[in-house]
Amino acid sequence: MSMACQKCRQQLSLPPHSLLYRCECGNLIPLGNSERSLTVQEHGRFSSKLRRFRDKFRRDSARKNSPSTSPSVSPRLSLIFTKPPPSGKRALLCGVTYKKEKFRLRGTLHDVHSMSDLLVRKFNFSDDSILILAEEEAYKPPTRRNILEAFKWLMEDLKSGDSLVFYFSGHGLRQPDFIDDELDGFDETICPLDFRTNGMISDNDINDILVKPLISGVTLHAIVDSCHSGTVLDLPWVYKENKWTDNRPPSGVNKSTNGGTAIGFSACKDNQLAADTSAFSAEKTMMGAMTYTFIKAIWEIPDITYQGLLDYIHKAIEKVNKARCPLLKVLQRKIDQEPVLSSSENFNTNIRFKL
Repeated sequence: MSMACQKCRQQLSLPPHSLLYRCECGNLIPLGNSERSLTVQEHGRFSSKLRRFRDKFRRDSARKNSPSTSPSVSPRLSLIFTKPPPSGKRALLCGVTYKKEKFRLRGTLHDVHSMSDLLVRKFNFSDDSILILAEEEAYKPPTRRNILEAFKWLMEDLKSGDSLVFYFSGHGLRQPDFIDDELDGFDETICPLDFRTNGMISDNDINDILVKPLISGVTLHAIVDSCHSGTVLDLPWVYKENKWTDNRPPSGVNKSTNGGTAIGFSACKDNQLAADTSAFSAEKTMMGAMTYTFIKAIWEIPDITYQGLLDYIHKAIEKVNKARCPLLKVLQRKIDQEPVLSSSENFNTNIRFKL
């Protein structure tokens, strides 16, 4: 099966029996019957709006592939970071609300502010060492272009001893892997604000930009609160059932660092959905289940370990699920997600967590 990409006009050889194909230019091409549905659970961070989200994504992808449509470009898409990043500690925090969409999220801005407060008050990050992308006037919007530019800011002029943090709160998706670098056959992605018109950011992109350039003495912690985020950094090792398991790709391509350390905390396994919920708040404030429990664990247990963080998050979610009213269980959806720890190298998870 072959066709030409409507965006760059490159002739493509498409794999059979697939739903989506991503061209080298970033264009996402829907394949096969557009009415064919994906096999996913319809709860969690997508909640009851998942089907509409999915259908709208397909329709807009099809419109994007039509040569008669050209999306308007807002001046806010332009983002140039003129101020160099400080040495030592620095962080990029992205909260995507998708305000104008039916699949909007309501807890991401709260998540970003909570994470920023944690970095400043607990881990001594300075205000000017934290770059926030969010859908508020005080910040630049978390478009695909802006996030990629912010990645460059985060990784600029690395020096031994630097501690980097990447935090993302928003939607995540999966797409078929065509280059044999995923054990489960799927690439995981994060969804920028404009992902329907300008594409998602894949785990391959994140690994190339944030993981591979890490030099000796530099540590990156990535905290990703989105659906299907378990291996969204494509790191070689994943912590499962209290032991490290090999996540290196079948293709044999190198997915590790250039001597530095990358550690990922993800909201859920690759085949799970992450919850945007008010279940943890007496005031019914919406927030990411993983973000809330992650931050709460660190405040409550000052010397918490990596293992302790995983255990705390798991138990907190389990406790909320058990507390659901038996008569309202149909309305009070179960939070079905397990946090995932991944790394560029094996390490003792009983050491203290620090940024």
